[in-house]
Amino acid sequence: MAVREILTAPDLRLKQKSKPVEGGVTNEHRKLMDDMLETMYAAPGIGLAAIQIGEPLRIIVMDLAKEDEPKAPRYFVNPELVTLSEDTAPYEEGCLSVPEIYEEVQRPARVRLRYLDYNGKQIEEDAEGLYAVCIQHEMDHLEGVLFIDHLSRLKRENALRKLKKARKAEAEARV
Repeated sequence: MAVREILTAPDLRLKQKSKPVEGGVTNEHRKLMDDMLETMYAAPGIGLAAIQIGEPLRIIVMDLAKEDEPKAPRYFVNPELVTLSEDTAPYEEGCLSVPEIYEEVQRPARVRLRYLDYNGKQIEEDAEGLYAVCIQHEMDHLEGVLFIDHLSRLKRENALRKLKKARKAEAEARV
């Protein structure tokens, strides 16, 4: 396993649409998922899409366990939302590709999803609460959408301005 670099906005690779995994889950895909999980834990974060490390494949890893709980990694290959509830819920979101920015996003409160797991077994299940928020957030990445794209133009521009300012300060600190 290896920790990989996480792309950050405004990197244009984050805007590309990810391709489906063809021919089932292979050892190569499992290696990628292992690297993604290690990268996510090191960041630290609770979800990561393959595109965030520059791999445009429809793969997501997630672990919603709290700090005092044992790790509970989850793997999603070719995830799709089967149904979305009409009722929505607000949730303050952050993103490893948009560091230090947190904003409230309104999303469907419950979803039904279908995906292949780490071993290629098809799963269909319901998600609500943080799980529903996180899976929708990560699936947005597969479509080239960042959580800040759900914000008003003004909030999005402010978030990107903060990000650029932090990046500039970081670069100056290294010199």
